[in-house]
Amino acid sequence: MNRELEPPAGSFEAAELYQLRMALKSTYAQRLQDLQDMLDFNAEAEARNPRLRWAAARLRRPRVESQAQTWNSEGYDKNARFVTDLGAPVLELLAPKPGEHILDVGCGDGVLTKKIADFGCSVVGVDSSADFVASARKLGLTVVETSASDMVFGPVFDAVFSNAALHWMKDADVVIGRAARALRPRGRFVAEMGGHGCVKTLLSALIEELDRRGHDGHAANPWYFPTVEDYGGRLAAAGFDVRYIELIPRPTPLPGDVMGWLTTFCGCFTAVLPEGDRADYLECVRDRIKPDLCDATGKWTADYVRLRFAAYLRH
Repeated sequence: MNRELEPPAGSFEAAELYQLRMALKSTYAQRLQDLQDMLDFNAEAEARNPRLRWAAARLRRPRVESQAQTWNSEGYDKNARFVTDLGAPVLELLAPKPGEHILDVGCGDGVLTKKIADFGCSVVGVDSSADFVASARKLGLTVVETSASDMVFGPVFDAVFSNAALHWMKDADVVIGRAARALRPRGRFVAEMGGHGCVKTLLSALIEELDRRGHDGHAANPWYFPTVEDYGGRLAAAGFDVRYIELIPRPTPLPGDVMGWLTTFCGCFTAVLPEGDRADYLECVRDRIKPDLCDATGKWTADYVRLRFAAYLRH
């Protein structure tokens, strides 16, 4: 990687450098196309090589991957403010100290990031949603619009923090590696995310209802809910000493009808459907989960499980 494109040590105004890096970087789609062109050009070699035939078949198969989730700050504030309100335990685990430099990965609209800054820390947020980034900057925060797997900070932070974001990042090893690279020696990575079994009832209904309509529900799933062994092993492999990691069942009362949760968090599932079918799909999902997640008074609870950890670089 070109070192000239990295933020200099101690620098937290990195937006222009990110824009330059992203402008120079080939897109994933273009790399796929380059490989496809190579395979088409080498059709004879492909015919002789079973592995090449297998790779070519996968490339030519229609892609049914989940669409990117989109975010709206207003809707998030209305339907999902509990996410940041319930961030107190992981913030306590972070134990920010005045003067520390902290990176908040997947900072969202910046509400929890602002609380870290209020401890007297220098905080930089990272988020891939333009809407969230705009909201966070209105709070006076420094935020870089990029994905966690594309952030290129050097070792300038005392801590990397994340709340309710890492389970949206299936490229976990890349993200963990980027976090490690951003930390000073013996820096800490403290986070909470969805863990194994999180929203199991909701997720099953979302997948099953898409399957019933002739779509691949599993392919639309944007979430990665790891076990302690899975994520702890990945952290250790990236050079972290995992001092605490735990799965925490946390049934979470919702602020209103579950439809608010579905419309806020499930864009990747509805995106595979024609626009005219999406409302009916969510209503059918609601009907599926109501016996398990709605009580006799009409109050809804989401079956959350959290994975919380604190890990320190060994060197």
